[in-house]
Amino acid sequence: MARIRTAAYDDQREAILAQAAALFARQGYTATSMNQVAAACGISKPTLYHYVRDKHELLLLVAQAHIDRLQAVVAEVEAQALSPRERLQALIERFVLAYADAQHEHRVLTEDVKFLDESARQRVLDGERRVVAAFARAVVELRPELAGASLATPLTMLLFGMINWMFTWLKPGGALSHAAMAPVVVDLFLGGLGAVQVPISRLGKTKKETVA
Repeated sequence: MARIRTAAYDDQREAILAQAAALFARQGYTATSMNQVAAACGISKPTLYHYVRDKHELLLLVAQAHIDRLQAVVAEVEAQALSPRERLQALIERFVLAYADAQHEHRVLTEDVKFLDESARQRVLDGERRVVAAFARAVVELRPELAGASLATPLTMLLFGMINWMFTWLKPGGALSHAAMAPVVVDLFLGGLGAVQVPISRLGKTKKETVA
């Protein structure tokens, strides 16, 4: 008979994935040992193996959980009665904010998925492709003529180029937050440089700096 998982089990497993993601992001997947993961979680190594089979499965679970959360965001936005522009705007803003709360997981997704075996890597990549396809659909809904020109996916990848690597330069506690940058990304993608509005919080700081 299969073991019934309790809420406490699921909470502990999520905590393990979060600690593993932080370690993988900080020092790399190959340099991280299961002993280190167990120590970071405050549990014994045998207890850790009660939740995950090995380090490979741990990496897969971290990456898959992140992709699952992103696909859930897509589903929530697509379920709303939004205009094409509102839908694309909502997707962009929600993803920027989602990345703000999952910077370790996103770094793992972009840098460590290559260490998965072919089958596991394909599962993660298939999830990523579904996310990209959802954004491409939103682009085509706003600009239907782009489908015939085969530009929907390339434009979507350019958009993800802006979003995906924000974690490399937008640091927590800096002058700008992900919340402040989300509408900037929307403005830049939908309207070009001339449409970008300076975030109000940044304007306030600029005024103070000018007075000083």
